[in-house]
Amino acid sequence: MNSKMNKVKLSKGILEMKFMSRTREKIEKEKDDAEGRALYSNEITDKMMHESSKFVIETSYVPCEDLIEGRVSYGGMNPEIERLMELEKNKDLAAKIEKEQAEAAERQKMRKDVPDEEMAKFYTSVMKTMKKK
Repeated sequence: MNSKMNKVKLSKGILEMKFMSRTREKIEKEKDDAEGRALYSNEITDKMMHESSKFVIETSYVPCEDLIEGRVSYGGMNPEIERLMELEKNKDLAAKIEKEQAEAAERQKMRKDVPDEEMAKFYTSVMKTMKKK
């Protein structure tokens, strides 16, 4: 930590020179990072800064539970909202069907053209040829 305290600072005139642009940007980034750490020092621990996070923190449990966000209407109380809900449901269903069709097409492409036994025979014959050479 003493090395950071004793670090020589470059003058503003030198940093304004054309060839010092990367150094200037680096110093500004370090300064901004230091200000951010000072601002949130009581909330961010050293462990949080030095470890990669294994968890995603959500501010709400709505996406975790796949809940419906927004207004909801049942039994014809608000027909406009019910129509919007039906459109969104159909759009989600269409996206799911499209995804399943794309996966099925991908599986179809990945099918084997040559059976395993035939491939094994070919491989052994190639290896025998390579040994002869």
